[in-house]
Amino acid sequence: MATILLIFAAVSALTPLLTRWLSLRVFYVIALLPAAAFVYTLGQTPFVISGGSVTESVPWIPALGISLSFRVDTLAWLLALVVTGVGALVLIYCARYFTADEPALGRFAAALLAFAGTMYGLVTADDIVVMFIFWEITSVLSYVLIGHYTFKRASRGAALQALLVTTFGGLIMLIGVVILAVEAGTTSLAAIVADPVTGPAATWAVLLILVGALSKSALVPFHFWLPAAMAAPTPVSAYLHAAAMVKAGIYLVARLAPGYADTPGWMPVLVTLGVGTMLVGAWRSLRQYDLKLVLAYGTVSQLGFLMVVVGFGTRDAALAGVALLLAHALYKSSLFLTVGIIDHRAGTRDWRQLSGVGRTAPALAVIALVSVASMAGIPPLLGFVAKEAVFTAFLEAALAGDGWGWVALVGTVLGSVLTVAYSARFFWGAFGTRVSLADTALHPARWDFQLAPGLLAVATVLLGPLIFLLDPVLASYADTVPGGGDYHLALWHGFEPALALSAAVVLLGAVLFWRRQGVSRLQGRVPAYIDAGQGYGSTVRGIDRAAARITHFAQQGGLPQYLSTILVVFVLALGFAAFINRSWPDAIVLWDYPGQVVIALIMGIAAVMAARVGERITAVLLAGVTGYGLVALFAFHGAPDLALTQALVETMTIVVFVLVLRRLPQKIAQHNRPMKRRRRALIGVLVGAVMGTIGVIALGARQAPSIAGEFPRLALEEGHGRNIVNVMLVDIRAWDTMGEISVLIVVATGVASLLFVSGRNADLPRMGESEKRRSLMHRRKVVADPHAPSDGHAVTRQSWLLAGRTIAEKDRSIMLEVLVRLLFHPAIIVSVFLLFAGHNEPGGGFAGGLIAGLALVSRYLAGGRYELGEAAPIDPGKILGLGIVLAVGMAVVSLFFSGLPLESAYFETSVPVFGSLSFGTSTIFDVGVYLVVVGLVLDILRSLGSEVDRQSDIETDPRPRSQQGVEASA
Repeated sequence: MATILLIFAAVSALTPLLTRWLSLRVFYVIALLPAAAFVYTLGQTPFVISGGSVTESVPWIPALGISLSFRVDTLAWLLALVVTGVGALVLIYCARYFTADEPALGRFAAALLAFAGTMYGLVTADDIVVMFIFWEITSVLSYVLIGHYTFKRASRGAALQALLVTTFGGLIMLIGVVILAVEAGTTSLAAIVADPVTGPAATWAVLLILVGALSKSALVPFHFWLPAAMAAPTPVSAYLHAAAMVKAGIYLVARLAPGYADTPGWMPVLVTLGVGTMLVGAWRSLRQYDLKLVLAYGTVSQLGFLMVVVGFGTRDAALAGVALLLAHALYKSSLFLTVGIIDHRAGTRDWRQLSGVGRTAPALAVIALVSVASMAGIPPLLGFVAKEAVFTAFLEAALAGDGWGWVALVGTVLGSVLTVAYSARFFWGAFGTRVSLADTALHPARWDFQLAPGLLAVATVLLGPLIFLLDPVLASYADTVPGGGDYHLALWHGFEPALALSAAVVLLGAVLFWRRQGVSRLQGRVPAYIDAGQGYGSTVRGIDRAAARITHFAQQGGLPQYLSTILVVFVLALGFAAFINRSWPDAIVLWDYPGQVVIALIMGIAAVMAARVGERITAVLLAGVTGYGLVALFAFHGAPDLALTQALVETMTIVVFVLVLRRLPQKIAQHNRPMKRRRRALIGVLVGAVMGTIGVIALGARQAPSIAGEFPRLALEEGHGRNIVNVMLVDIRAWDTMGEISVLIVVATGVASLLFVSGRNADLPRMGESEKRRSLMHRRKVVADPHAPSDGHAVTRQSWLLAGRTIAEKDRSIMLEVLVRLLFHPAIIVSVFLLFAGHNEPGGGFAGGLIAGLALVSRYLAGGRYELGEAAPIDPGKILGLGIVLAVGMAVVSLFFSGLPLESAYFETSVPVFGSLSFGTSTIFDVGVYLVVVGLVLDILRSLGSEVDRQSDIETDPRPRSQQGVEASA
């Protein structure tokens, strides 16, 4: 099962690329994967029939007892078949639903396939934490799929609404998951259900988990997000909102019911909200004219129905619940796909504009009729079998004196009457003939467009009479629910009360449809006092207004005020903590050697001068002195790695500052003199004093022996390296390093997004562009003034760099060009040397990447943006992406060999001449760090350097923008 999930992930990642080659045919290819998973799950049927299960487990976080464990029992088997079977058919349907010019087709196909794999993982996961991870992934993927039409405001709003509601429920559910796992002492779902936890903590945990289930399955008061999600493409509605995602909450309740149906609050919450949702959804469905919305509100109603049945907590109700779950997945997904076909062929889903579709498309009408009849509970279809089982279970509970049995019975009977009414309304609206309208003209469509809904309808027809074949399998789940009962699923149980209820439901529902105009008038008189959707909108708008007012109140004073506020809070909080501290060190060593005093004095003087000088460049250079002072301190204390890295970082920081300062005034406070300087000075002194005090306290706070003495042994024996610092970065605490380089990528993206106002996808500036531009400008100058002096000296003069001729004569430095020409390639070689030598000597990927980045900086400073384009003619994003892929790949690849994430492996051998050679996966991780740093520097140079240069040229060019654009593209 873990292998299946990995294949789903890999194929999903490749799907956008496959879409470029195969176009719409990609759906047929990727549909093979869920189809194969369907066949694999069918192969597990013998184990399920015998009451057993198929299990698989891979250790993941042993310290927390969390493992990648999967278990296929009856319930998981049923849901896995639904998820994979319907998923395969929906993917095949997509090949006819979309056109080749569909925007973001590859992204959609990848997300839909990934969703199928995620749902498969959710229903088969036996670890409750892993199950929750899949649970949240479905929310993210549903956001992508619902918001597929990114250019439509309705799609974006519906996607965000679904994400917020389901994630809100998921976060509350997470608290319950943690409490339940802690109380049970295990994260295994099977163990948690087999040995239920009792007590107040368990009660609260279960109720919190139910919040997540209710929000995911769109029950009142969270029901409003599902109808809004109909802005998604119809395949998404058929899969996510009929067969898959909304079933996640139903599945979770069914999974917990055998052990926790007797938990206080379980029955009132599920029965009350389930019945209420069934009635509200059905009532709202009767008012819709959009066929898709009729089904959407009907789905809300049916989800309430399902929640009541699977959560009722008796053996017979559990059996009826899983049968109804299967029936609903089949008929509702078939109906959604049918609506998609009508929409495509008629160009509308408003049934007031449709007429005679049943005569024009008889096969489609038959498919819809079968599905609608199953939804209404008409024999001999699967929906009838399931609904009769539900009525029997509730009737027996009610007659046995169970009050909640009466509530469930009466509520579901009334809801079923409304279900029959809106089922008839849907079919009449979609396929009926209206005298006032001419028959709707349908666009031609291939027969296979109806294949997916047709197969689902066939399954609905066959499983009704053949339900006796499924009964033993489904009964193996029902038998795990405490409480007596010997009901068996069958098409005919003779004349019994449940059959009479079913007949009465159909008859009353037909009467409601016949008197639909009177029902519509009655609905129009009922005021909408409560609307959960409006409540959601009001809540979001209220939060936005509150955030805007708080921001306006707190952010009026500019950067100095913000910094002052932060620093004052820092002084008050940590100053108070230092004041009440009682664990001072026994002795304070002011310095280790006199050189420290000299270095500290220089750093202090530079810091004070940086705060007082009037020019920005001078202030930056003086601030850099403090950084280089740290370099000296690290070097004198025997930390060459830290000294090297600090020196490189400080140099790169100064370069970035200088690039930014080009666009700022030369003088500090040139227009407005600084105010309240004494207050700012006082704050600065207090911050320094508090920070120094905290440092003294921290140095004397150690109570246990330091573990640093073990680092040399651990570095050599476990990390196969003598450089302790580098081994720590790429092995011992590689998680931290991976997080840090991820932050670097975010920083690079953020900086570039602020500078590239017209998009980052433009090609890098190359010499070809510069030469054409210069040639065109020279021709214009000659035409304007044939006697003007030529600037041929800029062309004939020796150029030590490729783009040297693009620099104005007054800005060129032949000395700088020569130095860069001579030092660039040695610097790159040194950077690679530091990369591979860093495991045993000072260096590493970070330091090596900084040296390579500084080499690129030198090329840019000497030759401008065209020189940078020639030095590194590659998109920085690709370098950043490759770096993070290597780093994350090393984190994941160990899992394939039963290892822990980021667990290193080493290869050792003896090589003639060179001697012993050791190479580990941590080196590949370090290569990823190297590439991320190089990509970061290149991205910053391209944004703060090249892009700023380009914008400056445009601003200083007196010609119209249209001419500038023509020449730039020449």
